[in-house]
Amino acid sequence: MQLSKRLSAVASMVKEKGCLADVGTDHGYIPIFLMEQGNIDHAVAMDINEGPLKRAKAHIAEHMLEEKIETRLSDGVAQLKVGEADSVVIAGMGGLLTIEILKRGADVLKEVKELILQPQSEIALVRRFLQEQEYQITDENMVEEDGKYYPMMRVIHGQMEPWTQTEYLYGKYLLQKKEPCLFSFLEREEQIYESVEKKLEENENPNTKKRREEITEKLERIREAKRILISVEA
Repeated sequence: MQLSKRLSAVASMVKEKGCLADVGTDHGYIPIFLMEQGNIDHAVAMDINEGPLKRAKAHIAEHMLEEKIETRLSDGVAQLKVGEADSVVIAGMGGLLTIEILKRGADVLKEVKELILQPQSEIALVRRFLQEQEYQITDENMVEEDGKYYPMMRVIHGQMEPWTQTEYLYGKYLLQKKEPCLFSFLEREEQIYESVEKKLEENENPNTKKRREEITEKLERIREAKRILISVEA
């Protein structure tokens, strides 16, 4: 099984060898890959829609893994049993949906050893939610694929100290590791917001004042993150 760059990066963050629950499994690629690599012992591939689940079942059968990977129609982790999974992957969903799944599945997720999260949006809100709900981010990664940037994180239970706003936005560990992919993302974001700022300056009126302030603050955060990435440790 050959994974895309994004899915490969997500799969590489799974450290627990027992049972994996893949939420929103779509084609079932991650559990198939991890099973074939010998990195997990069992998996539950879950999706809220019948179509993706049928595709996952077909792929699982093609790889002759029906006895190792079961499929379940499930809204989030609703059909996951307490203590059943060691790892839970929630990848490719919006940040607000990711938060909602974590909220609704709080009881079953208490027994999970690790979460691998790859939200597509509202990532600062996800990071802040994790800190408030006594989850601890232990590692982060970021990859670029087909012009899109995908941050992801490994999470365990435990108290995490509050981060700065810049760390919530761009990832404390990505900044610490001076992740080149993050720097590339920030360069692109800076260009986009500078272009917006220029247009607002050219068409300045009372209605654009609030938007200009928002853009100015966004650019300050981007530039702060870039300074951290290029700083030299003493």
